[in-house]
Amino acid sequence: MRLPEWANRLWAMVIKELLQLRRDRLTFAMMLGIPLIQLTLFGYAINGDPKQLPTLLVAHEQTPFSRSLSTALENSQYFRLLPGQHGDAEADRLLASGEVQFAVIIPAGFSRSLQRGESPVLQVDADATDPTATANAIATLQQLTQQALQADLKGPLAQPKRHDPFELRIHRRYNPEGLTQYNIVPGLMGVILTMTMIMMTALAVTRELERGTLENLLATPIRPLEVMTGKILPYVAIGLVQVLVILLAGKLLFQVPFVGSTLLLLLGVSIFIAANLVVGITISSVARNQTQAMQMTFFFFLPSMLLSGFMFPFRGMPQWAQAIGELLPLTHFLRLIRGVMLKGNDLAQSWPHLWPLLLFILIMLLIGLKRFRRTLD
Repeated sequence: MRLPEWANRLWAMVIKELLQLRRDRLTFAMMLGIPLIQLTLFGYAINGDPKQLPTLLVAHEQTPFSRSLSTALENSQYFRLLPGQHGDAEADRLLASGEVQFAVIIPAGFSRSLQRGESPVLQVDADATDPTATANAIATLQQLTQQALQADLKGPLAQPKRHDPFELRIHRRYNPEGLTQYNIVPGLMGVILTMTMIMMTALAVTRELERGTLENLLATPIRPLEVMTGKILPYVAIGLVQVLVILLAGKLLFQVPFVGSTLLLLLGVSIFIAANLVVGITISSVARNQTQAMQMTFFFFLPSMLLSGFMFPFRGMPQWAQAIGELLPLTHFLRLIRGVMLKGNDLAQSWPHLWPLLLFILIMLLIGLKRFRRTLD
């Protein structure tokens, strides 16, 4: 049976598109790769109920009661107690740097007050910059007042049912009210900069490659590093304007506090913008057209958004996902910006988050320069 003429034309067009798709291997890989990444990340890496959160136990006395409390914390599965003896100053430092999520402080005289039935205070300091990461753990802490010392408080030490054996006093540091905008607004700064900086740079350079205008650079003494720097600098200014808008909106609309150094924030933002722009330059040296540049931008942006701790608690992810997240500049920028804005961190406390960004820039710059030189040749 002979097909109508319009069906033959349609079939020829379908064959033509399939052949073109087969030649564009990068697009075909993206069509398969992005769904697989989404399935893997959402199926295995994303966890809204983080456990084994690093916790510092500051025990000003070593008694059976303090040992029972530490055992109860570990048995809850939400707390991972760091080994060794620790003091109050160390607890403040580790909370400010983000190395621990909780600090449980057992005061001196705690056991004696328990034995007298005076309901002593057990203080728990929580890094509440991300309320989602601490919500379930804090809810578990509330049950400790009834269960932690049941085996120790028997006979004449048994407490009346009308009150708890001790008072649990939780201090939500850096975000006492547990407001999510304190966590989201600084994070949005990093997400917006990641998307716009990479996309604009990748498309700008790829557009010139498509039009052939970069060939004119071959007739000039300009070097690849100078070309990349000239491409990057205008977008640094655009990124700083975006940061200013986000900071003003966060302050005026959402009342997000800013307790740190403005100069340190600008330093961190500038380094982060440079990291994203170098990624955009590198993408443009690989992509053959603007469509591929967009696809590769999204391919980089999706893991950055999901594995950086912006949408889901970073410590709730499995170790392999955390290892990938540590390679992404957005992960370190979120820790840096939240530390400066909410905790008032100084340069020494921010340096552990700055040097990975600088190292990332160096590596991507070397890769981008190598490929960009090939592109110009």
